[in-house]
Amino acid sequence: MLKFFGGKEKEPQSAGAALDAGAGKSGFFSRMKQAVTRTRESFTAKIEDLVALTRTVDEAALEDLEAALLTSDLGVQTTTEILEALREHAKRQAIEGGAELRGLLKEQLRGMLEAPQRPVPDPAPPKVTFLVGVNGTGKTTTSGKLAAWYRGLGKSVLLCAADTFRAAAIEQLEVWAGRSGVEMIKTRQGGDPAAVLYDAANAAKARKIDELIVDTAGRLHTKTGLMDELDKMRRTAAKLIPGAPHEVLLVMDATTGQNGLQQARLFTQAAGVTGIVITKLDGTAKGGIAVAIARELSLPVRYVGVGEKMDDLLEFDAGAFVDALVG
Repeated sequence: MLKFFGGKEKEPQSAGAALDAGAGKSGFFSRMKQAVTRTRESFTAKIEDLVALTRTVDEAALEDLEAALLTSDLGVQTTTEILEALREHAKRQAIEGGAELRGLLKEQLRGMLEAPQRPVPDPAPPKVTFLVGVNGTGKTTTSGKLAAWYRGLGKSVLLCAADTFRAAAIEQLEVWAGRSGVEMIKTRQGGDPAAVLYDAANAAKARKIDELIVDTAGRLHTKTGLMDELDKMRRTAAKLIPGAPHEVLLVMDATTGQNGLQQARLFTQAAGVTGIVITKLDGTAKGGIAVAIARELSLPVRYVGVGEKMDDLLEFDAGAFVDALVG
């Protein structure tokens, strides 16, 4: 129950237009509903099974729900809080049937996702966003999609290829820059990431760019040298642009589940993460981690990847997400 499905993120098959960022909540709901179809069906069936033998949701039904939640990657802490709230409600007033149980659960999930949401930074241009995380999560792909999303809002964008360690990372980002219709600042493979960021920041100021998106090297918290390099980049950005980086988005693969939660916790401590991008939400993923991240780390989910195309990056909306999931 509450499994999420995220597929392997591939290169888009065509360049595509800039993202239709103005689709609004209805568009988000439609696309999220499609992405979590099997999850929603499984979830609805489970709720109905729990109350099939009795009109009133009793303790036995809640225990079954608890067991299901614990296997859904919401984690012990988040699951415990949800069940405590449901039991407290049941003490005051009986939960009559699946419809009410569904509504109460949606209320709990939505509250947990909305709690850490905060206003998105709106500094004087250029706004600087770092994308961080381990290799394989889709940082470079997300950088290109995010650039296209901002372009869809009518903003000017500059990409910075600061992942100078991974083979072909610069070339991959260059392809995405072309598809997104934005310019890119790069250096040779193995070059100094802080140096290319220095050039990109100065270029963004000189060209009056609205958004500077920095694709950083994949790293683990155990790689001291790489974490030190990231800190050096943060200092470089702050020196050239007041308040930079304004956002540090941790790109997470939804399929990693609770391992992703631990990853997020370590990056938050080491890299000053301000928000999460969850990729590969449309395949065999464990995207219940979105709720656990919000609840346990007080980090907002900022974007979700729901497919392979250029426009398959959506700005996160907790209400639409929960409605698409639970029905």
